[in-house]
Amino acid sequence: MLARTPTRSPGPLARALDRFLINRAAVFGVCLALPVLAMILSYPLWWTFKPNDIDLLAMNSGPSSKHVFGTDGVGRDVFARVMEGGRISLLVAVASTLLSAIIGFLFGAVSALAGRWADAVGMRFVDLVMTLPPVIFLLVLASIAGTGIWPTVLVISLLSWPLLARMVRARLLELRERDFVIAARGMGAGLPHLLFRHGLPNSIDILVVYATLQIANAILLEAGLSFLGLGIAPPAASWGNMLNAARSTAVLEQYPWQWLFPGGALILAVLAINFIGDGLRDAFDPRAELN
Repeated sequence: MLARTPTRSPGPLARALDRFLINRAAVFGVCLALPVLAMILSYPLWWTFKPNDIDLLAMNSGPSSKHVFGTDGVGRDVFARVMEGGRISLLVAVASTLLSAIIGFLFGAVSALAGRWADAVGMRFVDLVMTLPPVIFLLVLASIAGTGIWPTVLVISLLSWPLLARMVRARLLELRERDFVIAARGMGAGLPHLLFRHGLPNSIDILVVYATLQIANAILLEAGLSFLGLGIAPPAASWGNMLNAARSTAVLEQYPWQWLFPGGALILAVLAINFIGDGLRDAFDPRAELN
């Protein structure tokens, strides 16, 4: 009789992908996010108007074949500004998420792997940051840093990293007791080796899920700061400052397209990213292996 060849079981990433693909909400989020992202990135190639082009003959005009989303109070095309606002929001969200992920990972990993004193000092600092009222902390940082893309990135990053630091620390506290980490220490491995050879690969799932959910959170934070006049300053387009410009009663009642489209784009983007983030969190959950 011929020996039956054993079938290779799929790896953890393949199993996580399978769980993600059977999550209908997550797949819906991907199907929603990809066309929106493609439009935001490519609109200068096929759209006639630029965000700050002024059409004096079409001020406060409603949606038409020429201006599909209408125009604002000075004649600027709302569609172009919504697309440009998406670009700026995406840039701020991705950059702030990357920076906060670096800060959070380093704080959490150093606290877990560098010894008792580093853990005590690092976690007490994280506790201090987390006890500060987030809204007040955000407004104070924004008033100090000023307006613009990169000050907004810095403000959101400094507000967002402590939760990731705690999650990474919790994961690596268990990891540092493993035999291969103890053996690496015994062979003289330094902290950089432990961080990037053992800590980072074993925190990838946390970082991926955190990054996805934090992008949605950063988009909302940028919109809120810009709405308050502390984020992206006009004439640069931002979903938040577009909503701020349309906050008057006259605009809300007579020109609803000036707030409806940027508000709708903000809701759709955050909803899609949250669906994807929830799907990734469930896909990487080790407890799902038991189901």
